[in-house]
Amino acid sequence: MLNEPASLRPARALLYLHGFNSSSASPKARLVKAACETLARHEGRPFTCLTPDLSYRPDVAYQQAEAALETLGREETLLVGSSMGGFLATLLAERHGLRAVLINPAVQPSRFVGQYLGQTLLNDASGEHFTIDNSYFDQLAALQWDRIVYPSRYLLLLGSADETLDCRDALRAYAGSRMLIHPGGDHGFDVLPEYLPTLFAHGGWRVPASLVLP
Repeated sequence: MLNEPASLRPARALLYLHGFNSSSASPKARLVKAACETLARHEGRPFTCLTPDLSYRPDVAYQQAEAALETLGREETLLVGSSMGGFLATLLAERHGLRAVLINPAVQPSRFVGQYLGQTLLNDASGEHFTIDNSYFDQLAALQWDRIVYPSRYLLLLGSADETLDCRDALRAYAGSRMLIHPGGDHGFDVLPEYLPTLFAHGGWRVPASLVLP
């Protein structure tokens, strides 16, 4: 664990981590990437954004997320994660002392393995089939973080009507973090465009009111 960053300089890069069995082609991933490009053009300075495709296996997904962060540089990268991506973003934020925006994050994903055990799932983006087995529980349990050391690093965007994850779990686990709850928001959080200025502000970027983000 690293000490609380003293500087709130604007992030130089953004790493977006999608949810379980999703991809870089998801609406939120494409939205965030397009917004980064718009903001960089407006400001006239680089703002690198990566939205890697992550494996359905938790241990591999974490390794891929670490590798993407290494590519961007571990200093001054803003992490953004949705659902399972929020769980992974938390691991990176705690390990490297980074700021993170979490969208309906999974708090303890190993609890849900039993619901899907033995099921074969399809990734629509890659066309790949895979089956949930006990190794998923073991991998997630091994990755599980214990507590949030510096809550001020985090901004949580939560839907009050999330049909997949109970937002009260995140409220408890990230107590002390900044949280915005969208009334009636679902797990997909399709209202994300409304929150883009706030998302980038957490990374130290000021989005002019005149700038229209995607």
